Amino acid sequence: MYQAKAYAAPSATKPLGPLSIPRRAVTKTDVEIDVLFCGVCHSDLHQVRNEWKEFMPTVYPLVPGHEIIGRVNKVGSSVTTHKKGDLVGVGCLVDSDRTCPQCADGLENLCASGTFTYNSVDAHKTAPVTYGGYSSSIVVDQHFVLRVPSHLDPAGAAPLLCAGITTYSPLKRFGVAKGMKVGVAGLGGLGHMGVKLAKAFGAHTVVLTTSERKKADALRLGADEVIVSTHAADMERHAGSFHFLLDTISADHDINAYLGLLRHDGNLTLVGAPEKPLAVSAFSLLFGRRSLSGSLIGGIPETQEMLDFCGAHNVTSEVEVIPIQRINEAFERLVRSDVRYRFVIDMASLNAG
Repeated sequence: MYQAKAYAAPSATKPLGPLSIPRRAVTKTDVEIDVLFCGVCHSDLHQVRNEWKEFMPTVYPLVPGHEIIGRVNKVGSSVTTHKKGDLVGVGCLVDSDRTCPQCADGLENLCASGTFTYNSVDAHKTAPVTYGGYSSSIVVDQHFVLRVPSHLDPAGAAPLLCAGITTYSPLKRFGVAKGMKVGVAGLGGLGHMGVKLAKAFGAHTVVLTTSERKKADALRLGADEVIVSTHAADMERHAGSFHFLLDTISADHDINAYLGLLRHDGNLTLVGAPEKPLAVSAFSLLFGRRSLSGSLIGGIPETQEMLDFCGAHNVTSEVEVIPIQRINEAFERLVRSDVRYRFVIDMASLNAG
């Protein structure tokens, strides 16, 4: 065991600050990673403030971070997939039972015994819970360490480990391809990745937003069209025309208005997580034989596939790189949606004190 530098939340109401945390010594299947960059996901803020206490109560001190890019520093004696110096990534998971039907299908993200990168019970018992990527280093089993294409900007690649796979997985699963009309509802951390990936799949990509001021940016990111969803005439003009809709909105919204945009056999997949249940009209689904589904990140094989796809198409996230000392300010800006489109921490700043 050794000590690593980190930034941690001591409680739900106090700011994050420096903390020394334990990391386990490398076992035969482990990879020790020096963290270069770590993305700031909105779920980090929810966890820091214990806003998910009903189903995932926060254990303090909390070290967030599950969009990790780093370089391999050390590998265990049985590790064959990575070597010292490799550019690698770690996403939302660092372990699973690897025996259940979900794991057998490469869906570790659906494993009932999965171990999250932070605030999750750790079988190694190095600490009360797992500590995430707001730290100088992390030790992870080789199965959950991903290869990152070396030509991608490492800061821009960090959010691919959560926002990237969250949007890639349903686009791939529902066969998004050239000749299809695909809508992305919401243009934030998830939505902007949905736009980039849908375009890379070859789809005619349409952004749906409540904000007129986001139209220019949506087009810059690659959207073919933009619909301001509060304009009834525009919504009506596109009714029944979409093959697929990716709903990234985390605020309360009228999902039936979006379901009405789908053509027959079209699907709307939720990846945003509104706090309150959404009221779904049965007739929105019955007429047109439409379907509504949800999606949660992705398994390890699919996450690697996503990284390789992003490497082939030069897809990365739009990021604002910050030092760790500005993380509390970044959280406040995140609440105000004042970021285009993802904060990423340069972990070299940990050495600045």
